[in-house]
Amino acid sequence: MEGSEELESRLLTQPWASVCLGESTFLAKVLFRDTGYILLISDLSSVWYESADAEAVGQRSKELNKRLTVQVSSFLHHLCELMRPLLAGQPDATTSFSCHRTASGLSLHMKSELSGLPFYWDFHCCPAPVEMVSRHLVRPLIQMSLVLQSQVQKLASLLLQKDAEIEDYRESGATLSRDRLRTEPFQEETFQQHFMVKSLPQICDAGEGQAFTSTLQQLYMAVTQQEARQAQKRQHSEDAEDPAPPAETTGHPHPPPPSQEDETASSSEGITPTSSPAQKPRLPAAKTKRKKAKGLFS
Repeated sequence: MEGSEELESRLLTQPWASVCLGESTFLAKVLFRDTGYILLISDLSSVWYESADAEAVGQRSKELNKRLTVQVSSFLHHLCELMRPLLAGQPDATTSFSCHRTASGLSLHMKSELSGLPFYWDFHCCPAPVEMVSRHLVRPLIQMSLVLQSQVQKLASLLLQKDAEIEDYRESGATLSRDRLRTEPFQEETFQQHFMVKSLPQICDAGEGQAFTSTLQQLYMAVTQQEARQAQKRQHSEDAEDPAPPAETTGHPHPPPPSQEDETASSSEGITPTSSPAQKPRLPAAKTKRKKAKGLFS
């Protein structure tokens, strides 16, 4: 059975989606399983989450939907189907969502139908811990920025190579059949300056709700899947480096044979009344002990 930690690990590779709840726009990601669900939602000022196991879901469903009797797994499946259109940006007209901010968190209220009966559900979200925010938002965004920066550098290098290729054609006497296709040689510094002045303000004014387009969602999933693979490799490496403890807990690694001799020696010393302290240091050999035993019991 999946626990809350396992659910959060699986949630990592789920993309963020822009959702509208009333007049407010949020970024959200959610994962449903037969064992429960986990929801992460943010207005880019705060981040909230809720993780509920099957027992908590069953108890809340009885409180909110007293006329419905359904298995928890089927209940969770229905919740997933109701949330899917909202996350896809195509909310179902038969399902309504509303949110209410409180000092202690965020409440999401859902109203729909199930088997012809009214269906209600409330998500009770509390502030997400810093580690969760870093894992699901901050670190992936930094990695995405590095990936996009590398992509831009490779594209700029490719443009310079294309310009060199075009110049070689020109020097060889080639001409354009359509003059409108002529372009100026690519200047990376000029392009960056123009981008900062013209394009950057338009992108920033697009609105917070458009933070994750479909292309960025795919990039987010690729980055987080790579992070999950690296985490698994680190875990396997740590497990391989840790030695198995049973050999250390079996007791005495070297004394087994000597311990029997020591017991024989101690018992021989106990039944030999003529042994003296000066003689004890000269009695480690097993042969000497056997001679004494034979002498006593022959």
